[in-house]
Amino acid sequence: MPAFMSDTDVIDRVLSHIKNGTTDRGATVRREPVENYISPDRLEKERQLFRRFPTPICPSAALTKHGDYITYTAAGTPFIIVRGKDGLARGFKNACRHRGTQVASGKGCAGAFVCPYHGWSYGLDGTLLGITHEDGFPDLDKSKLGLKEVEVIETGGLIYVVQEPGLDDPKSLLADLPQFFTKDQDVFAQGEFVVESNWKLFLESFIEGYHIKPAHGKTFYPFGFDNLNVIEMCGAHSRVTYPFRRIEKLADIPPAKRDATGSLTYLYQLFPNVIIAQLTHHSNLGILEPIDETRTRFTTYSMTHSKGQIDKKEALANAQKDQEFVSQTGQTEDIAVVQAAQQSLASGANTHFTFGHFEPAIVHFHEQMDRFL
Repeated sequence: MPAFMSDTDVIDRVLSHIKNGTTDRGATVRREPVENYISPDRLEKERQLFRRFPTPICPSAALTKHGDYITYTAAGTPFIIVRGKDGLARGFKNACRHRGTQVASGKGCAGAFVCPYHGWSYGLDGTLLGITHEDGFPDLDKSKLGLKEVEVIETGGLIYVVQEPGLDDPKSLLADLPQFFTKDQDVFAQGEFVVESNWKLFLESFIEGYHIKPAHGKTFYPFGFDNLNVIEMCGAHSRVTYPFRRIEKLADIPPAKRDATGSLTYLYQLFPNVIIAQLTHHSNLGILEPIDETRTRFTTYSMTHSKGQIDKKEALANAQKDQEFVSQTGQTEDIAVVQAAQQSLASGANTHFTFGHFEPAIVHFHEQMDRFL
């Protein structure tokens, strides 16, 4: 059984909400302590959770051929993710086994990784290939000094890393999720910037439509609805549907012939700290990495839809236009309000935040934090 509703069922529910002036509602109102957003001890516990939980690092489309690699720091640990000659994605801690210097930086394509400090070299499978002036280390067993490997799970078009043991079956936490991306999608933009807020404040802005009219009154709202969403849960994860006004035209089309393309946006929250937005002309993967209690590094991958659907140049132009609109309007507006909220956190004005019936995906997120911490 699919974890999330079909497009047809989502459209039916949206049209019902429009007709009746309703929206999906949660059963629970939750009060969340502000302390959980400002406490260094709490943040350290969250980082420990990140290390145990399978967390997406990049889309499969970022590593299309053998030797392709990216570097990324997650929960304080620097990694290399690389596509091997056998086609498998592997993950290693980005630290030379000699004296710890990172052996790769940025992204690229390589046949081996060479430490810039003393020249020790490693294969794409992490094996220690060579030691500069090896006679200076007569008793060293190279077979035991490869790069430290971490568990990698590649599924649904995403590459996940599990840094540390602690969960019985990490793969089972991903079993019911859909195919998000395919390897033949083009990554046309990759970005990274810092948001001056706690990572949870920023994440919460993605997964509720209660704020659409007040916060996006001149950008998203004219094309969408005020506080009208379909909200679903799948294990620790969730999906929020944001319909466009043009979806009303589908009411006159038989359900079996309805096409959701261009009528809605799916916003997935992959627990704990990843957002996937599937929009009209492009998809976006966003990873929220806490720098400290007050700052979040936001890494994004923007992708065209699958090749072959339309002319490649046209697909890219549409995707770029789509992505620019979102990043320059709604995303900018969300960042402004969460940074303003961050500035008031330590004021003592609130001891708790309150999440109501229109914010069930946020309630679910915090319930899962309680469950796994």
